[in-house]
Amino acid sequence: MQNEVMFAGFGGQGILLSGKLLAYTAMHEGLEVTWTPSYGPEMRGGTAYCTVVVSDRPIGSPIIKNPQNLVAMNRPSLEKFAPMVKPGGVIIINSSLVPIGADRDDVDELKVPVTDIARNLGSVKTANIIALAALVARSKIVNFEHLCETVKKEFSEKENFMELNVAALDQGKKLAEQS
Repeated sequence: MQNEVMFAGFGGQGILLSGKLLAYTAMHEGLEVTWTPSYGPEMRGGTAYCTVVVSDRPIGSPIIKNPQNLVAMNRPSLEKFAPMVKPGGVIIINSSLVPIGADRDDVDELKVPVTDIARNLGSVKTANIIALAALVARSKIVNFEHLCETVKKEFSEKENFMELNVAALDQGKKLAEQS
């Protein structure tokens, strides 16, 4: 079993952190993992994306051309990467910022207003965690409870952020299960 995920959006949306959290969770489960970040020189506001490959056997290459899953946090990312997603994959779209869909009927597309939900929770910085939770709940790439443990560990020294992110995880999971 090999599964590839691409997280894409603007710099400052927590794209690289989302990939890192997924990679750490998969490592915790004893799986083989690669995490490859990519971002423009602009950093905040520029394009950022990362790929995560999770497998139960050695990974031949960290480079992926056609991911099985995509989390698109902005429209340019959706337009650029959605056509590359393998049929049968999952595409999570931040519908707060992206008014269109992937225009594909061969993937599981889930539109989630993650920025709006994060704002209602108290911090737009949790939008990436909501999207990550929705992806994991929908794709089952890793165990959701293990993801929760990873997020708690990541934010253990920032108690206020840990509580917000745990709430964000719950929201993302609920949205993925409702649709």
